[in-house]
Amino acid sequence: MARERTTYRCQACGFAAPKAGTCPDCARLGNFVSLVEERATPSRSERPRLAVGARPVPLSEIIVATGERITTGIGELDRVLGNGVVPGSLVLIGGDPGIGKSTLLLQASRSLAELAGPVLYVSGEESAAQVKLRADRLGVAPRGLYFLAETDLTVVEAHAADLKPRALVVDSIQTMFLPGLESAPGSVSQVRECAARLMLFAKGRGVATFLVGHVTKDGAIAGPRVLEHLVDTVLYFEGEQHHAHRLLRAVKNRFGSTNEIGVFEMGAQGLAEVPNPSGFFLAERPKGAAGSVVVSSLEGTRPLLLELQALVTPASFGTPRRTVLGADYNRVCLLLAVLEKRVGFPLQSQDVFVNVAGGGRVAEPAADLGVVVAAASSYLDRPVRGDTVVMGEVGLAGEVRAVAGLAVRLKEAAALGFAAAVVPQNNLAADTVPPLEVHGVGSVDEAVKALLGH
Repeated sequence: MARERTTYRCQACGFAAPKAGTCPDCARLGNFVSLVEERATPSRSERPRLAVGARPVPLSEIIVATGERITTGIGELDRVLGNGVVPGSLVLIGGDPGIGKSTLLLQASRSLAELAGPVLYVSGEESAAQVKLRADRLGVAPRGLYFLAETDLTVVEAHAADLKPRALVVDSIQTMFLPGLESAPGSVSQVRECAARLMLFAKGRGVATFLVGHVTKDGAIAGPRVLEHLVDTVLYFEGEQHHAHRLLRAVKNRFGSTNEIGVFEMGAQGLAEVPNPSGFFLAERPKGAAGSVVVSSLEGTRPLLLELQALVTPASFGTPRRTVLGADYNRVCLLLAVLEKRVGFPLQSQDVFVNVAGGGRVAEPAADLGVVVAAASSYLDRPVRGDTVVMGEVGLAGEVRAVAGLAVRLKEAAALGFAAAVVPQNNLAADTVPPLEVHGVGSVDEAVKALLGH
């Protein structure tokens, strides 16, 4: 009989070693995580299989069943998933504790139960009474929604096989365990094996399965990275603690785009969709304030208008401060250096604070020109025209480069009442008629002169 070999594995990144100690990969990042003993996993013969007697076939002979997607009844969630959830897909949703993952899935389960058939909601963290209280508060009471408080995955599989649901929700994957594994629930081996079993169950029976994943203090989904490679779709539910809005982003999607976002607002009746997120972020924008600029950020196919605020004030100490919220810190520092070098603003003696109002975030280069203009506006104490939107990528030579999706950006700005836009000169085309007044600029200096008269 072969001797069983003991493996020690890191709970954070999944690194495996033959002896106990500290994870070397995490130690390089400053996180000293102890390796945990992991017993042998079940043999391949003990695991369920997707198909018996499978054989290689020519790719041209494979028949694809074009089944319709199942709509969740929540437009923002359907947008991120790619116009609905695919039967047999495995979707992983991560987010900070209390952000609203369980609330979102409970509301989606209600719509799925009403539109598609039975839905099984499995919770390993809350009792039936706790979930019932939340369901009553949200007004969730469909006849086709079933609840199960269980952490043993074999029991969950047995009930799911008997109920034959169209959708299965597991909240959360870290609480599930297989009795055949001696490691504790939430360990790397348990999470990996439970996810693999659920993947085979979803693919074999055509059940759309949603998994809730805990996140670490760094914001990544807890457990090995193999969990994200195993599932079909990975969604992150984001939001500021002191703001009511929530953003749902897809970082992996085998059945749709990973650039789409869904916007929600948390209220007493649960999560409500925000059909006009641009108006939501600009609702409290001050009028005639220096340092305030509206930029257009393209998230997938959805343009978002966000308010960029900058405050430039003389430095009290020798080294000027740079504080950035909602944007990339290094990129903002780069843009401030371009503004100083190419336009001549002495920012080396100024503290600069940059913020995206409303708790929003901008990541694409099209917001570069907005950061530069906002800082120049604050330094000169001259407000930018309130009905003007700014967009453009800024290079180190001070040039303003073209951006993608200009037409949809301008259309969104016109729909919200903006009358003018400052865009890169290379984006202007003679055969297009923009819905608002457009002024093209080729450099940062031109943009500052056009908007601030400096």
